[in-house]
Amino acid sequence: MVAEQVDVVVIGAGPAGLSAATRVAATGLSVVLLDEQDAVGGQIYRAIERTDARRREILGPDYAAGATIAVAFARSGARHVANASVWQVTRERSVHYLKDGKVGSFEAKRVVLATGAMERPFPIPGWTLPGVLTAGAAQILLKSAGEVPAEPPVLVGCGPLLYLLGWQYVRAGVPIRALVDTTRHEDRWRAKRHLLSALRAWPFLSKGLQLMRTLREAGVPMHEAADDLRIEATRSADGVERVAALHFTTQGKAHRIDANLILLHQGVVPNTQFTLALRAKHRWDAAQLCFAPVTDAWGELDVPGIFVAGDGSGIGGAQAAAEQGELSALAVAAQLGAIDIAARDRLAAPHRRKLADVMRIRPFLDSLYRPRDANRIPADDVIVCRCEEVTAGDVRGFVALGCLGPNQAKSFGRCGMGPCQGRMCGLTVTEVIASARNVEPETVGYYRIRPPIKPLTLGELAGE
Repeated sequence: MVAEQVDVVVIGAGPAGLSAATRVAATGLSVVLLDEQDAVGGQIYRAIERTDARRREILGPDYAAGATIAVAFARSGARHVANASVWQVTRERSVHYLKDGKVGSFEAKRVVLATGAMERPFPIPGWTLPGVLTAGAAQILLKSAGEVPAEPPVLVGCGPLLYLLGWQYVRAGVPIRALVDTTRHEDRWRAKRHLLSALRAWPFLSKGLQLMRTLREAGVPMHEAADDLRIEATRSADGVERVAALHFTTQGKAHRIDANLILLHQGVVPNTQFTLALRAKHRWDAAQLCFAPVTDAWGELDVPGIFVAGDGSGIGGAQAAAEQGELSALAVAAQLGAIDIAARDRLAAPHRRKLADVMRIRPFLDSLYRPRDANRIPADDVIVCRCEEVTAGDVRGFVALGCLGPNQAKSFGRCGMGPCQGRMCGLTVTEVIASARNVEPETVGYYRIRPPIKPLTLGELAGE
C-alpha cells in the first residue's frame, strides 16, 4: 500500500489537536487529523458535538466551551479521519493507523502529537476489584452516554477532577456517599508558596471554591487528610469478589464506608507512548511526578519535525492545551514556508500571553494535590501490574536479584507486557524500583516502548 502524502498530520482530536489542525488549515497547508474516537473532542470535550442541552448543563460551562473549538475545526476544511487507531509514528514522520480493520499510512512533512493525558495509577489494596473505577472513566460514561451510577459512589483521592465529577453528579441528581480527600494540612502549607501566583489566576481558584461549596451545600460527607486507604472485598454466592467498603484513617481515627462503587483519582500524567517510542528525550518532572518529553518553546521534540502539544508534554489543562496547539501549528506553518517568521511571532504573541495566564495556577495545584507516596509506591502485597498480576513485592524481589529498571522487570516477571503495554503500571514500577534502589526515578527510567502502540493483528498488518 502506497502511503498518502500530506503536509501535516495531527494525532488526537482534543483541544490541542483541534486547535493545531484548524490553525494549520488556515495557512493553506494540507492537514489530516487522526483520532481513535468517532467524533472530535478528545477526553475533555468528549461527545461535544452530539451532547444535548441537559447534559451540557450538568457538565458545566468549561465543557460547553469545547463547542467553539469543535465548530472552528469543522469549518476549517481540515480532513478528519475518525475511528483511526494510530499504531506507529516513525522518526521519518510516517504515520501508520488502523481503521475499520484495514491499515493505512501517511507520509507527513510535519507531525503534531496531541495525545493528551491519562489517569495516574492509584495502586492501593483492593484497587483491582470489580466495582472500583477511575473518576475519569466514570466521567467518560457521563459525557458520552449520559450514564450515572445507579448507587451512591464514594469518590477517593485528590485533584480537581475529583471535585469536578462530584459537582457534576450533584447537578445530575446523583447522591454521593462520601468524598474522601487525601490532601493533608502540610500539602496546603506547601501550596501557599505559590498562592500569590495562584491569586493572579483568580477565576480558576474561584471555580474550585464553587465546586467545594456546591458539594457541601448538597450535604456530601467530606473527609480530609485520609490515610491508610484500603478497599474491602465481599464474595457473592457464586464466589465472585467485588467491592464492599472503603477503609481509611483521618488523624488516627479509623473509618469504614459501605460502598458498591468506588471512584479513584489522584491526577493525570502525560501520555508519552508515542514520544517514548520515538526515542525522544524525556525528563522526570519532580513537580508532577511523571516523565515528560523535552521540547522547545514551540513544542518540537529533539526528533526534527515532530511536535507535542497539550497535556502530552506536561499537564496544563484544556485551555493551555488549546494555546499550545496554536503555537505548534504556527511553528509548523513557518517551517513549511506557509508564513514567515515575523508573522509566526506576531500571531503567537497573544497565545503566549494566554498560555502564561492559564499556567499561573499550575504550581499551586501541583503542590496542593501532590499524590501521597503511599498511594503511588504501594506495600508488597498490592498488585501493580494488573495485566500480569505482579505485586509491588514481586518487583522489589526483582531488584534484590539485580533488576535495575522496568525493562529488566519485564524479563523477570512479564511486568508491563500485558494488553495495556505498561500504561497502567509504568510509573508505579519506576517509582517502586527507584525507592528500592534508593535512587531517583530518572535514573531508573521507563519501559522501552515499541510499536505497535495500539493492538493490531498479523492479518491487519499484512494488509499494509
